[in-house]
Amino acid sequence: MIKVFLSHNPEDLRIYFQKAHAALMKISQVVVNPKSRDLTTEELIEAARGCQIMVCHRTTHGKSAIFDELSDLAVFLRPQVDISDVDVGAASANDILVANSVPAFIPATAEMALALMLDLARDVTASTIDFKAENMPPSHMGRQLNGSTAGIVGYGAIGSYLAGKLVALGMRVLVNDPYVTVDQEEVEQVDLPTLLKESDFVLPLATATKETENLINADTISLMKQDVYFINVSRGNLVDEEALEQAYREKRIAKLAMDVGRGADQRPSPHMAELEGVVATPHLGGLTVQNAEAQAWSAVEQVEAILKGDMPPRAVNPESDNRLKKMWAERGIV
Repeated sequence: MIKVFLSHNPEDLRIYFQKAHAALMKISQVVVNPKSRDLTTEELIEAARGCQIMVCHRTTHGKSAIFDELSDLAVFLRPQVDISDVDVGAASANDILVANSVPAFIPATAEMALALMLDLARDVTASTIDFKAENMPPSHMGRQLNGSTAGIVGYGAIGSYLAGKLVALGMRVLVNDPYVTVDQEEVEQVDLPTLLKESDFVLPLATATKETENLINADTISLMKQDVYFINVSRGNLVDEEALEQAYREKRIAKLAMDVGRGADQRPSPHMAELEGVVATPHLGGLTVQNAEAQAWSAVEQVEAILKGDMPPRAVNPESDNRLKKMWAERGIV
């Protein structure tokens, strides 16, 4: 029977992978994380020896040592879309297939952006904290989304989904993305300086690449309105935190909300979250039952395909299937 290793710590296994775990036990021999915490790379290698398939939670980094040391490993599955921390080159060099998940996070992340926009616009968090402390919150006038201008940097899956929702709320929506053509009639495609100068809410939603590293920096921040509300639910890599913090401290950014940053597990950095008035959430964007189950079940779907002798869906290096073919041959699958 094929052995499948699950890297999830017990809490994550229960929250994210419980049903999928039960399904995998019916079709394979499942080996679980033996610790009550996340494993180090060295511990992971020892625990997963003899396993042909590895299903790794997002807290497990796919370092080269895993692919170099585990001679039986044929497939590395990540039930998540982002595989930026997986050394696909090392996997390919060892003829190990890497596959990721269905992009089920799109509505969840877009709704998180909307939640943070509303929070900033109506001082929800600040007023709640004051009121619970029996301090009457200041009577700050809120900002209506209806009639305001939102600027979305990056018109990918999340950006395009969110744009439609903001249009429905009566917002003027500006988009900047040099690689796509906007296909929503009520959304305006503009250059980046125009977007930054005219937006009341700025949301960076571009893909994190070398090109977009620190896309939001001192120069681009200087183009924004002084009363701008800045919301980041995409990746901390898009933002120069030092420049953002300085602008916020100098009141060149009115309000700031973030679900991501350069902290551990892509969470907001503690020094940014501690700033007075900042709304910071610990990378909750994709944390919905619907998203978690869809991503977990994508791993089950992939293991089922492998057991049938099929290439697993969403393989990112399908040419590196020599170990998989060898495993199939040894077990008479193909």
